[in-house]
Amino acid sequence: MNILVMLKQTFDTEEKIVIQNGSICEDGVNFIINPYDEYAIEEAIKLRDEHGGEVTVITAGPERAENALRTALAMGTDKAVLIESDDLDEYGTAKILAAAIKKREFDIILCGNVAVDYGSGQIGPRLAEELDIAQATTITKLDIEGNNAIIERDVEGDKEVIQVPLPVLITAQQGLNEPRYPSLPGIMKAKKKPIEHLEPEDLDVDEDIEVKTVVTETFFPQKKKAGRILNGDIKDQVSELAALLRSEAKVI
Repeated sequence: MNILVMLKQTFDTEEKIVIQNGSICEDGVNFIINPYDEYAIEEAIKLRDEHGGEVTVITAGPERAENALRTALAMGTDKAVLIESDDLDEYGTAKILAAAIKKREFDIILCGNVAVDYGSGQIGPRLAEELDIAQATTITKLDIEGNNAIIERDVEGDKEVIQVPLPVLITAQQGLNEPRYPSLPGIMKAKKKPIEHLEPEDLDVDEDIEVKTVVTETFFPQKKKAGRILNGDIKDQVSELAALLRSEAKVI
């Protein structure tokens, strides 16, 4: 079974965000594997160990993303691919990932449900559309039976069980598994595992992959004011609330 995992390197969730000149400052920042992608990596390794085959982890990003790939290799994946690219949006990222994947044989593609930096949740679904394969998002359980995937997924606080033919793309979320930590032997082995370096020019991308979405400004949300408690009879409170909504909140 050939399993591909899409990975993104993101800010460490413990990092303090600093904004300079309308953009996020990356100086001295620690980067990690997107936490949701760790569930995808863990599930891929478990499937490989159960059904055989190999796991290839792929990322599109700057050169520093090689550190995240090395961590994934130390966790137990077999191969890694770095498509060196900067400043691509979800549209362009899905295009170049699809171009790289079309050159490979695969049965399952695993992605994180969302990335903790921008949280768009677009890459998985966009990639499945580009590859014209089935997809299932926000899954919490995965079993392979023959040429089908039996999947459990969250649906508005309940559970849905579906059967999907391979090949399929799935997005993983918390509850699917418990990601492992890289072991010392795994870290040593990862140093010898191959990382393939590509650039967008190396891929057969038929369409323009220039960004379609431009970030014009990044800023922190305004601090919320303290709440206000109304006192008195219910009738008086309602009248005061209506007046406040009209004069201060200006919503009526």
